[in-house]
Amino acid sequence: MASIDYADMLLTAKENFISGNYKLAEPMLKQLLLVKNRDPEVYQMLATIFYDQGKFKRAIKTFKRALEIDPGYTDASIGLSIILNDIGKYDEAKNVFEDAREFLDKKKSKLDSYAEEKISQKHFELGEMYSNYKMFKEAIEQYQSALRFANEPSEIVVRIADAYVANRQAEKAVKFLHKHLDEFPTANPVRVKLGLIYYNGNRILEAAEEWEKVLKFDPKHSDAKSYLKLAQNIKVTERPL
Repeated sequence: MASIDYADMLLTAKENFISGNYKLAEPMLKQLLLVKNRDPEVYQMLATIFYDQGKFKRAIKTFKRALEIDPGYTDASIGLSIILNDIGKYDEAKNVFEDAREFLDKKKSKLDSYAEEKISQKHFELGEMYSNYKMFKEAIEQYQSALRFANEPSEIVVRIADAYVANRQAEKAVKFLHKHLDEFPTANPVRVKLGLIYYNGNRILEAAEEWEKVLKFDPKHSDAKSYLKLAQNIKVTERPL
C-alpha cells in the first residue's frame, strides 16, 4: 500500500469512527496496522471500538499499546482510565492518567496554547467522569489539573466548587471561590456560584450581596437578576409583622 493510500484510508477510517460507524472503521484500522504499527491514533480508535463491543481485555491491551508509543497521548489515557474505572480498578485508572500528565509536564514549556487547552479539556473530562461516579475527591484533583492548563478558568472553578459542595465541604468551596475572586473580581460565573452556595446554606444576605456585585459588572446578567429577586422575596417574607 502506497503512503498516499495509507493517508486516504486513515482519513476514511477516522470519518467512520467519528460518525460512530464502527463496523466500517474496524477493518480499515486493522488493515492500517498491518502497514504501519506505530500510529497511536489508530490503536486508540481501535481500542475504543473494542470497548464499545464489551471486549475490555482487548481494549485495555490496545490502549496500552497506544501509550507505549506515545506516553502523553491523552485520548488513550482517558479511554484506558474509563475502562479501568468501569471494572473497579480505580487506583490504576488514576495512575494511568497521572503518568500521562507527568510526561506532559516535562514537555510543558514546549507546548503551545492550543495543546495546553486540549490537555485541560482531557483533565476536565476525567473530572466529570469521577463526578458522575460520585468520586468527588478524585474529581477535584482532575479539575485542579485542568485549571493549571486552562485559558478560561471560570467553568472549571465552578465545577471544583460543585465537587466540594457535593462532598459536603461547602466551606472549602466558599474559600476556594473567594480566593479566585480576589484575583479575578469580574469572574461573574464564579460569583454567581458563590451566591448560590450562600443561598443554599441559608445565608441569604450574603448571597444577595454577591449577586448585586455581579449586576454592577453586568447589569443585564439574567441569572443574577433572577437569583437576586428570589433572595429579596425571601428577605421580605422573613421580616417581622
